[in-house]
Amino acid sequence: MTDHRSIHALRKDRKVQAGATAAALALAGLGLLVAAPAHGSTTTAGTAPVGLTQVAAAAANASGAVLPGMTEYEAEGAQSTTNGKLIGPDYTQGDLATEASGRQAVQLTGQGQYLQFKLTAAANAVDLHYAVPQGASGKLSVYVNGTKLSTELSLTSAYSYISTGGIAGSKTHKFYDDVRLKLPSEAAVGSTVKFQVDSGDTALPYTLDVADFFDVAAPAAQPAGSISVVSDGADASGGGDSTNAFRTAIAAAAAANVPVWIPQGTFRITSALQVNKATIVGAGSWYSQLATNEFINNTSAVSGPVNLSGFAILGSTVGRHDDSTANAINGSLGSGSTVNGLWIQDTNVGFWLQYGNSGITVENSVVLSTDADGLNFNGNATNSTVKNNFLRNTGDDGLALWSMPAPDTGITLSGNTIVQPSLANGIAVYGGSNNTVTGNTIADTNALGSGIAISNQAFLSPFTPLSGTITVSNNTLLRTGALNPNWGHAMGAIRFDSYNSAFSNTTVNLSGNAIDDSPYAAFEIVSGGGSGYAVNGLNFTNNTVNWTGTTVFQAETTGSASVGGLTAANVKVAGSYNYGYPNNTAGTFAINQGSGNSGWSSTPVLTSFPSPSALPPTGPGPGTPTTAPPTTAPPTTQPPAGTDLALHAAVTDTGHTQNYTAGNTVDGDANSYWESTDNAFPQSLTVDLGATRTVGRLVLKLPPASSWATRTETLSVLGSTDNSSYTTLSGSAGRTFNPATGNAVTITLPSGTSARYLRLTFTGNTGWPAGQLSELEAYAS
Repeated sequence: MTDHRSIHALRKDRKVQAGATAAALALAGLGLLVAAPAHGSTTTAGTAPVGLTQVAAAAANASGAVLPGMTEYEAEGAQSTTNGKLIGPDYTQGDLATEASGRQAVQLTGQGQYLQFKLTAAANAVDLHYAVPQGASGKLSVYVNGTKLSTELSLTSAYSYISTGGIAGSKTHKFYDDVRLKLPSEAAVGSTVKFQVDSGDTALPYTLDVADFFDVAAPAAQPAGSISVVSDGADASGGGDSTNAFRTAIAAAAAANVPVWIPQGTFRITSALQVNKATIVGAGSWYSQLATNEFINNTSAVSGPVNLSGFAILGSTVGRHDDSTANAINGSLGSGSTVNGLWIQDTNVGFWLQYGNSGITVENSVVLSTDADGLNFNGNATNSTVKNNFLRNTGDDGLALWSMPAPDTGITLSGNTIVQPSLANGIAVYGGSNNTVTGNTIADTNALGSGIAISNQAFLSPFTPLSGTITVSNNTLLRTGALNPNWGHAMGAIRFDSYNSAFSNTTVNLSGNAIDDSPYAAFEIVSGGGSGYAVNGLNFTNNTVNWTGTTVFQAETTGSASVGGLTAANVKVAGSYNYGYPNNTAGTFAINQGSGNSGWSSTPVLTSFPSPSALPPTGPGPGTPTTAPPTTAPPTTQPPAGTDLALHAAVTDTGHTQNYTAGNTVDGDANSYWESTDNAFPQSLTVDLGATRTVGRLVLKLPPASSWATRTETLSVLGSTDNSSYTTLSGSAGRTFNPATGNAVTITLPSGTSARYLRLTFTGNTGWPAGQLSELEAYAS
């Protein structure tokens, strides 16, 4: 579920110069944002994905999924070489690098460009996580040990680029998708696999994020006595409609109390099946494939068990559909069901489990590129387990417990890996009682969510708030917690939110968790609905924090927590933010410190959000070798005409206010902006184009909103090839930004200008006592 909260006005919004009340602003809604894992290493066969379990183990948490035969390689990692363009790192909402695993990816922009991996484990199959431009589709060539395969990868944007206009603060997201390929033979350790743009591969640019290689076992044999769907007329070629054949086989198998067998092949299912009780078995998720958006739809409680194993559900949903049931597995599985070894991709939701589920186990499965949640227990679930699953690029929460219309009770989320939720939380517990989140690894989450959220946000009624004991233990969070897009509001890696009601009947025990490289605070305590409900019953024991962009604690409501054994290092801002709403007084949340704390303090008490001193480090995580990836530098030729040379370039400033950082000026989003330190002219922005380029003109923008009044900013443009000696390219002058004409200013530079570094120096602004800029675009002509 996406958190699109409303809250009190935390600061004066610089876009609104006059006339907007705090109450009106509160109605705009509030969302969150989150961040990324390590890269630069790979796993061996039988271990979990790179940068996830390995880093977790280094942090003394053996957390995350372990999928046999899977080895994951980052595009920017130590086993990769490329002559393409490395993008990132970035933390800007709605950006390709931001949504990439590790906040970095490689772009192939022309014929002959490639990304190559050297295998550290044998593999016979690969899944490539990629993005192509919106509306584009095409082929990409694959080479193994220098020999081009006869089969090319088919890439498409059809199931990406989701817009959710009804969710405040959301932008178009879920840029990436997945494509998988069985190799013609096993590639041994030391083999090279290359993805290259050849003649006819035209979906440029190709953005390649991560490749998951698999050593897939031989297909499973048909269980003795089982009924094959083919014997009832199913078409394994995928050409015919196999829906009725599946229905017939499932009914016959239920009557005979034997399994249903899905052999190798692709089977097209055109309408969902209602299944009261069954055991449905495939030859393996790389062999038995169902082409459908919705396989099972039990819209009322069934007796069960409905056991599912060894097949893939490959959907084709276009856009998010909260009003549909186009979820791979929807509704009830009954009692005692086991789901084991499924692969779900490109459906609306992976598992939406409601109407009564008891004793369910979902394990050893892969969920990729869904439009909304990966898995959600939507109330009425008891004593169930979700363990050892790998989820990536979900369009909402990775894993969620939502106690509507009845409580989820006794649920355990254990040993899962969740990467790149592109809109909401890694793991969210909305209400319910006696639930456990343990041993998971969460990384790379994005806007409108935290790494882990423990929340009383109801969304709909009837809702059951938190009660009993909630356990959050031994989880690893890598670069989680970021910037709320609605308010420029810093969000913590783990969030406790009394959104609709107080934490008054629950104890939340947090122990053994490791929070690494959070761009803002490690722990946030908030009442996101704006009513100031208290958060009590928090017990912190033996947690570790390594690197925060701001503080360890960010408390925004009343209540208390007991904290012992919390060790922190590399905390960038001293003290704690502790400013309770609605009291608007300092220190209203009590942080009661026991023994064993080090590296942080609850004092001084901060009453305004601190700006992060820097973004989190990139590259390998704690305990991982810091060897630089042997990535080949891209050619330094001039990019094609019309290219914004400054887009996603490195940029610095001499000062900024709150979270209005320099990075906002090169993110491609005119709605975000940089604002310099107030009342402190002169102030400068310096952008590094990455190589010396011919630059003919600059386009400067402010947000295209009617609430931005016309203003004139006095600024000059300087250029340099070495970041040391600068020459004036355009002298200091007033530049007028008028919303009626797009709030943009074009500056023409002298003919023949060559520069790698461009610097804007601001000395005045008639609209606000600071430099302000939303986009700095540079063009060759």
